[in-house]
Amino acid sequence: MTKTRARTERKRIHGHHHVVVPDRALVAVGVLMALWCAGFAAISVWFELTDYFGTGRYADAETAISVVNWFVVVLKVVGVALAVLAVHPRLVAPRTVGTLLWAAFATLTVYVAGSITQAFVMLAGIAGDASQVDAESVAYVLAFLLAAAGFGILAISHARRAGLGTRIKVIGACGAPLVLGSVLVILPAILRAVGLLSAS
Repeated sequence: MTKTRARTERKRIHGHHHVVVPDRALVAVGVLMALWCAGFAAISVWFELTDYFGTGRYADAETAISVVNWFVVVLKVVGVALAVLAVHPRLVAPRTVGTLLWAAFATLTVYVAGSITQAFVMLAGIAGDASQVDAESVAYVLAFLLAAAGFGILAISHARRAGLGTRIKVIGACGAPLVLGSVLVILPAILRAVGLLSAS
């Protein structure tokens, strides 16, 4: 057996969990995704520290937006931990990590697909204002496309290295509507119910 193959076949054992050790390229992807999540979380925290939503057109809904913003910060921090666990497993069971990775991958993919569809609808003049599709919004979507690709690589690699089946992947992918629904539907509905967000 060659040294390269030996490195590939090595397993890291934590209790009764067996996961093939990732190579350096995969570790680099994990680090990049952790930094991506941390960077976006830092931006969200900066919004709060600078009272970014306290003035302008969002001022009337400042409290509601702040609640959603902090909720998203928590999701991004979870993303940091998940990216690290994808390439450096510790005490968390591979199935749990795999399920969450596929949930993250599916969530980002659906979000990007929705954003691209929305941009197409605007540019085609079907609905919305085409002028809102500017360089900043394009860069934003590209950033999330990068994240979707990165977590896709981590999810697929982890499933292969941990020997996870299709069932885990499907269960994880089903997390996409749960996450997006909680941010875009459930949380705003709760905020409206308690009077922190107008119905308009």
